[in-house]
Formats: sequence, structure tokens, C-alpha cells
Amino acid sequence: MNSRLKTKNLKLSVLASAVLFALCSSIEAQQAKKVARIGFLSVASPSVLSARIEAFRQGLRELGYLEGKNIAIEWRFAEGKLERQTELATELVRLKVDIIVTSGPTVTRAAKEATATIPIIMGQDSDPVGNGFVASLGRPGGNITGLSVLAPEISGKRLELLKEVAPKLSRVAVLATSTEPGYAEVLKEMELAAGVLRVRLQFLEIPEPQQIETAFRQVNKGQAHAIVVLNSAVFISQRRKVVEFAAKSRLPTIYSNSEFVVVGGLMTYCVSFTALFRRAATYVDKILKGAKPADLPVEQPTKFELVINLKAAKQIGLTIPPNVLARADKVIK
Repeated sequence: MNSRLKTKNLKLSVLASAVLFALCSSIEAQQAKKVARIGFLSVASPSVLSARIEAFRQGLRELGYLEGKNIAIEWRFAEGKLERQTELATELVRLKVDIIVTSGPTVTRAAKEATATIPIIMGQDSDPVGNGFVASLGRPGGNITGLSVLAPEISGKRLELLKEVAPKLSRVAVLATSTEPGYAEVLKEMELAAGVLRVRLQFLEIPEPQQIETAFRQVNKGQAHAIVVLNSAVFISQRRKVVEFAAKSRLPTIYSNSEFVVVGGLMTYCVSFTALFRRAATYVDKILKGAKPADLPVEQPTKFELVINLKAAKQIGLTIPPNVLARADKVIK
């Protein structure tokens, strides 16, 4: 009798262990499925985007996502080599990531051409509708949504700031790449502001990095009093070179984003890109919880920042007026 009871208890124990093992395996499998894979695609290098990358990570942490715990990020950087964008986008699709986050228009296009099903979140884009990425800002309609930096009016504000730091200026050189999205709107706003400020603009087209030095020689020949460097993948990939040439010209220069000022440029007035990339994390969260990109409106910029580098000002013998310094969000000393 005791022998049969012992055998029965042993069988029950084995059965309970098997059930417990199955339950544990099921729970582990469910937990494994919860680790979402996010692809991050950029044409620039990690060093260029370090502040934006940290802002994106911070946004994820604030929402409870910890890299290596419940989320994995596949980082892909073209390091300024435009020809690598398609290859990297295709690689992320092949890895079957759950979402692709892009850092700008050219990589968004590469991702769009690589997939029509994986959700794509634009970390920033100058003209999402004009670029053909979304049907409208309110209802994107496809697999792409995210953040817009379309604010052409700030180009006029940049001219105003230059006029404040150099009141006597009457000629301003504008370095641009006309194929950049949103260029036409920016051009229109700058010309309107120039008319009000009685400033003559000299537009210099720079489609390739090799033409940067030639453009600065033209700036000096044209006797410009200041320089505006518009947004361009060409410039951001060569930002140190652009800043060096601007310093040699000894002309007040205002840039399209703070990365130029961090490496020695004089000043920028721009959309806060770190704020945008922090917001990009909210799109990741919503999509992982079941929302469709087609139904998530594209957000427009609400935060702008003025950054001034006093070392750069001293280098060219420029004194920044106190009222301009007082308005700066960040001053590099």
C-alpha cells in the first residue's frame, strides 16, 4: 500500500514539474516576444547625432523602455556616404525590425523604398507632404509618420539676428543646396525678410562637398558682410570644414543647427532637434501598443533654440549685444 502511494506521489510530482516547466517556458517565450526591435537609420555619423541619439534614448527611458531589456535598437549610420543609405535600409528590413526611425529626408526615402509595411518614424523632415512621405500632416495615410521641421519663417529670423549682431551689414551670402526639401519655402521667406531689412542676398549653390571651398572664395569676392548656412546633408557631413572656412573669412555666420556651433560656429537659430527626437520615442511607444502610422498625425515643431558661441565671436572680433545674449537658450564660453 505504501509502495503504491509513493509511486502515485512520484507521478504527481513529475506531472507538477512538467506543468511548471511548461508554464515557465511559456512565460519566457512571451517575455522574449516583448523585446521589440527598432531600427535607427541615419546618413550621418553617430558623433554628429550624439545629442539627438541621447534625446531619443531618454524619451524611450521615460516611457519605460530600456535598451537591452525590453527593447533592442539596431543602429545603422551611413557616415556621410549617401550611396550606403539604400543598403542599410534594406538590411534593417531583412532583419525584420518592428519599426524604423529615420534621422532625415534622404534616409526616410531609402526606408520608404525598402518597405511599405514596416512602420517608419521620421525623427525630423523638412517637408513630409512635399517629399511624398505622407498624404497630409493630419492623416499620413501610409506606413510613415513622425516629426516635421517645416518652419521656413525661421530663415527670416536668422537674418534679423545677423542684423542685430552686425547692424551695418547690407550684403549676406547664403550657402545652400537647392535640392534640399523645403528649399523653395525657405528662399521665399529669406527674400521677404531681406526686403524688410534692406539686405541684398547672394545665393551660392553647393551640391557637393568638393565645392565648399570654392563657395567661400566667392563669398569673399562678393564682399559679403555675413553668411547664412542653410540646412543641407552636404554641410552637416562637412561641418568642421564649413566652420573653419567661415572663421577664416572673419564674417558673422549663422547656421541651420547647433551641431555647427558645438564645433566652433558662431550661432544658430533653429528647431530644437533634441526635442524632436525625444518626441520620436512617443511614436515608438504608440505603434508598439497597436497604433497605426496612418492614423498618427505628423507633429510640427513647437520648440526653437538660439545657441551662441562666444569663443567664435572673439575669434572674429565680434561683440554680441547683451540683448541678444539674454535671449540665448545656450551660450558656449
